[in-house]
Amino acid sequence: MHFNIISSGSKGNATLVIHHETVILIDMGITLTRLNEGLEEVGLAFNDITAALFTHDHTDHIKGMQFLSPKIMYALEGTLPTSLSNVVHLYEPFQIGSITITAVKVSHDATNPCGYVLEADGEKLFYMTDTGVFLQEALPYVKNPTYLIIESNHDIKMLLHTDRTYELKARILSSVGHLCNEDSAIAATEILGPDTKEIILSHLSEEANTPELALAAYIFIFRHFGLDIDKYNVRCANQHVSLLGGHKE
Repeated sequence: MHFNIISSGSKGNATLVIHHETVILIDMGITLTRLNEGLEEVGLAFNDITAALFTHDHTDHIKGMQFLSPKIMYALEGTLPTSLSNVVHLYEPFQIGSITITAVKVSHDATNPCGYVLEADGEKLFYMTDTGVFLQEALPYVKNPTYLIIESNHDIKMLLHTDRTYELKARILSSVGHLCNEDSAIAATEILGPDTKEIILSHLSEEANTPELALAAYIFIFRHFGLDIDKYNVRCANQHVSLLGGHKE
């Protein structure tokens, strides 16, 4: 299983997960041109997409969905109009091609938000962005992923010094907002396991975070919990440049 995080951030999100002939697109918050560029980066074309999973109904995750056929779109009830997607249910695995997919609950101020676990050939990828807290009820389903793509949205001090409104700052910091660097790292220490190889920090704010701050927080938290961060390939996804990962078959 391998992946291409084409874009990750408040301006738009889209990630490809590929296993043999099965190509899963997670979220479509980018232009068709950028999607096609991301597909070309892994040797694929638009018609190769098997299915598109949507995490929630915020614009930066769905604004490009009009380019996709409703037949290939999957989401929890309420995320998209019923006529535009196949409805999936929390913690009920379903199969698309060679990949088994399970939607897990997250905490975000959207209609019915979720993260996704994708499994194939003994490998597991857990994708979770846009959540104010990591919900313990999801842990049995997401524990010990081979690849963890997790939100590390902001540095609290940097966020508070932005010129954003008080209301927006309070929303981001709330339990239905976004994970700060430290909370992301703490969640990662719970989620990872002996099979975990890669940890990708995603949805970094361009105004209230930097890759250096996110990685520094991870190093600090991992050391605090006695974990060797050098055992994992920890990287930061980007709003504008694709990030490739996983193991290509």
